[in-house]
Amino acid sequence: MPVTKARKTEQVEKLSKDLKNVTNIVVATYTKMTVPQDYELRKALRGAGAKYQVVKNTLAERAAKGTKVEGALKDLSGVTSIAYTTGDPVAMAKALTKYAKDTPEFTFKVGVVEGRVVTIKEIQALATMPSKEELYSKLLFLISSPAQRLVTVMNAVGRNLAVVVDQGVQQKKFKEA
Repeated sequence: MPVTKARKTEQVEKLSKDLKNVTNIVVATYTKMTVPQDYELRKALRGAGAKYQVVKNTLAERAAKGTKVEGALKDLSGVTSIAYTTGDPVAMAKALTKYAKDTPEFTFKVGVVEGRVVTIKEIQALATMPSKEELYSKLLFLISSPAQRLVTVMNAVGRNLAVVVDQGVQQKKFKEA
């Protein structure tokens, strides 16, 4: 059953609205994927804060006009699906890469990270990076570590002095005045 022109226009408008704020997208293709496999992919991407959609190539190209992801959705061919997020691109890349390893029918075409077109190898490299939260925690540890060491050293002087005085008292090294 062919899709009417009004329905296509509606699909383009809806996708265009979604893509206006998106700076991270991965364009993929699949062959002979089953419904349960598709469900697992969508579930993994929802957990990563991303959306997943199977799109018609021409409609995706029209919807992407004037957006930051326009470069990735030009001149597409074959079966195409897109995963996109306004959040953490690393979480989305990790979910997609894990799924692609488990399902050989699913492969990447191209991606956009923070508005820049990236290759398949760069998407896979992105998946090996720590997430934003992990990076923040490491950064906070590095910032607070010198302060903790300084406090430890400053406390050590007083503690060491107290230990020496205590030992002197116990060994009766001090004369009463």
